[in-house]
Amino acid sequence: MKTTIGLWIDHRKAVIVAVSGNGEDTKIIESKVEKQPGRIDGVRSTTSFEAQKVPADDSRERIFTGELHTYYDEVVSAVRDAESILLFGPGEAKGELKKRLEKEKLGGRIEAVETEDTMTDRQIAAKVREYYQK
Repeated sequence: MKTTIGLWIDHRKAVIVAVSGNGEDTKIIESKVEKQPGRIDGVRSTTSFEAQKVPADDSRERIFTGELHTYYDEVVSAVRDAESILLFGPGEAKGELKKRLEKEKLGGRIEAVETEDTMTDRQIAAKVREYYQK
């Protein structure tokens, strides 16, 4: 049974629509990735030694990258059995995931990578159905 997958992804969530002979199934994977913390815009510190209270940029970046790797691993495991993958989304996440899929030897299954703005789950499912009906 041929399974085709449409995957809309950004750093916050992934919507996976699997279309097979049995119908359509939608799965949502939420990431645990926190927005990179920083100071509140326009607010200056009134205390001395504020820099010592804020974690260093490199340690925040390591945490952010580690959370992204965990998120991408979960998405890759969800699409591993697909025969073809349509990858789309608004930002950098689709390119990062494409590299991860190629590293996992799944790059040959990617049919297309498209840029799409933020979409509802129903719009994503409709786009995947329309793409694979062609």
